[in-house]
Formats: sequence, structure tokens, C-alpha cells
Amino acid sequence: MPVIKYRVILTDKERKKLTRIISKGSVSDKKIMHAHVLLAADEGRIPKRSEEEIADLLQINARTVHTIRKTYATKGLAAAIGRKKRLTPPIQPKITRDVVAMIIALSCSKPPEGRSKWSLRLLADKIVELQIMDSISHESVCRLMKKTSAGR
Repeated sequence: MPVIKYRVILTDKERKKLTRIISKGSVSDKKIMHAHVLLAADEGRIPKRSEEEIADLLQINARTVHTIRKTYATKGLAAAIGRKKRLTPPIQPKITRDVVAMIIALSCSKPPEGRSKWSLRLLADKIVELQIMDSISHESVCRLMKKTSAGR
């Protein structure tokens, strides 16, 4: 039997929490699977099982079992069953509320001379000309107008 580097010895409280997660069924499948792995790997109640045995039992990869065991041993139960937090924030949208307000104000203003109304292409060109944004397509202006209902 291979040496188990990361041991899983659950307390009664942790065991009950994992059992509740499995029986509840209203949490994500991934959380349920992680709970099954931890209960199967628990050395406090049942004889030791290798990662391969647990993987065969639950029909998952042995590397997954190893990762869940390692996370439990190093970071605790919450990290082992929960999702990993993002290290970097998501990319901020280029079109902010202020930009939207300026674009709507521009679309409500008087159109250029010789035009009866603003076209999407004219708006996009004027937005770049006024340096509201570095670049914007007429399609983006169209989506923005539909989203805000400013085109009515």
C-alpha cells in the first residue's frame, strides 16, 4: 500500500456537516463529490483507503482524490469543499456608467449639421472624437442603446 502523505481525520462535527451536504442535494455536484471523497478518505472511522481505491469507488481520477486530501490537510474543510477564490478581480468593463451617461446625453443632443438624427456610426465616431472612449464600434453603441432603451 502506498504511503499516504496527506491524512484526512474528520471530527464528528465535520463528518455531520459532510453528511448533511450529501443528503441535502441542493448544493453543487462538485461540493457533493468533494464531500464523498473526504468521507471515504476519513481515517477516523474506517480502515485506510488508498487514493486509487477511493477513485475507483467514486469513479473519479486518483489525482482529484489527492488534490482534495491535500487541500483538506493544508487549508481545512471549508477550502476542501468550497470553491477557490479568484486571485485577480475580473476585468472591468470598458463602458462604465459615466461613459453610458455621456453617450446617452450625446445621442439626445442636436445631431450634426446636415443630419436629421444621429446614426450609430455617427455616434461611434463622435464618441472617439470627443475622447469619451479610445475606440467603440457602432454595434457596441447599438447594444448600449437597446440595453438602456435610450434609442426610443
